[in-house]
Amino acid sequence: MKVHIDCFPCFLKQSIIALRLGTQDESVQERILKSILSEINIVDTSKPPAYATTFIHRKIRHLLGKDPFKNIKSEYNQIALKLYPELKNMIEESPDPLWTASRLAIAGNVIDFGIFTPHQNSGAGVTSVDIEGTIEKAIYNPLAVDDYILFRDDVAISDEILYLTDNAGEIVFDRLLIETLISLGKKVKAAVKGSPVINDSTMEDARESGLTEVCEVIDNSSDIVGTILEWTSPEFQEAFKNAQLVISKGQGNFETLIETGKKIFFLFQSKCDVVSKELGLSTGSMLLKKS
Repeated sequence: MKVHIDCFPCFLKQSIIALRLGTQDESVQERILKSILSEINIVDTSKPPAYATTFIHRKIRHLLGKDPFKNIKSEYNQIALKLYPELKNMIEESPDPLWTASRLAIAGNVIDFGIFTPHQNSGAGVTSVDIEGTIEKAIYNPLAVDDYILFRDDVAISDEILYLTDNAGEIVFDRLLIETLISLGKKVKAAVKGSPVINDSTMEDARESGLTEVCEVIDNSSDIVGTILEWTSPEFQEAFKNAQLVISKGQGNFETLIETGKKIFFLFQSKCDVVSKELGLSTGSMLLKKS
């Protein structure tokens, strides 16, 4: 995955979403947005888009003096937790709990404020989050790429699994899949980001979602969008290396890990035109894809 020319307007849209969440002062929004143009000007187009968005969001947090996504992350953790009992019941009543839990985990990937907006009236010019509609789509419609049989079989022969989380709110859906894996006798270690970046899950979100009570959770000591292995901690790199199976959530992780050669299953929604075109799919496609 490399930066495409169509990524550039998306970099600006992502910046606008962050700034509108971070401040209501339009003069501050304008000043910071203009300063972001220098970061966009030096984007390395030979790298995945996740590299560029990492640097952009670092600068936004620095100039705002805070994490603009902090409040909305907590809000969506609570929204997802309210759905948890119903979704847990859905899994337990399913003839194939792993199938249902994996579909719900993919549905949860819609909670992505790097691309979508939290509310219809946000004015950022992009689509807002529809959790309930996405759950229905994930359960009742076919996936664009569906390697579930391979996933089921690889889970069956893997005792230790590393689970790479993506976004806050979504982490509750991850908890459901992780609980299902544990019920099958698997030892699961979950990984979160070491510090804030967009609305990606950190240890705070793991605690708020109840995930720390379910399995061991480590952070990767990084604020990178996706997972750039050489920028993560030795502990995380060791966990990644030793995992018999890696489950990877989100488009950023797909962008940065697809060429590692590791046995990984990518669960995500293809939310941008560039990634969708690379995959030969329509934007909004859902995938359970083996590397």
